[in-house]
Amino acid sequence: MTEFANAFAALPLVAILRGVEPHEVVAIGDALVEAGFTLIEVPLNSPDPFASIEALARAHGDRAMIGAGTVLTPEDVGRVADAGGRMIVSPNTDVRVIAETAMRGMASLPGYFTASEAFAALQAGATALKLFPAEAASPAVVKAQRAVLPRDVPLLAVGGISPDTMGPWRAAGADGFGLGSALYKRGASAADVGAAARAFVTAWRGA
Repeated sequence: MTEFANAFAALPLVAILRGVEPHEVVAIGDALVEAGFTLIEVPLNSPDPFASIEALARAHGDRAMIGAGTVLTPEDVGRVADAGGRMIVSPNTDVRVIAETAMRGMASLPGYFTASEAFAALQAGATALKLFPAEAASPAVVKAQRAVLPRDVPLLAVGGISPDTMGPWRAAGADGFGLGSALYKRGASAADVGAAARAFVTAWRGA
């Protein structure tokens, strides 16, 4: 989908705001967008996640693609859409969730770990693939999978990524990253998140 492709081309880093609360999410979104982030997800196991998604979409939907993470059911896809979200990220390969997301014209980024899961996700309509958890894999795994996966499908490594560990993954064929606790930890200030975001952007653009 064009919206995701444009956001991913601008900066292929997904900010994962696990644990964020509605009262703080707009300020954190401000810091991320100012640093250059164009993809932001609020995991559904955060406090009142749909309120946060709605607030982010209202404040930053014209400058960033807002979505949800840890989406486990087709019903939640609909709730995210109703809140203004345009991107669905999951930890697993659930073809029902992927198909519902694609049917609604939203970006689908399912988690996968094996080649079988990756191809099942693509057949169901995935927009991009999220290798998760990356800590349990290696750049060598990405290189091997890249040899068989369609080259035009974005592959993101997610889990344990820091500014100084992106290089080997990129060299192996990762097109982008999902960034969790190294970017945002529950309770972090907007200033802290902004500093971490700028470090990631500098590392990405300087590589």
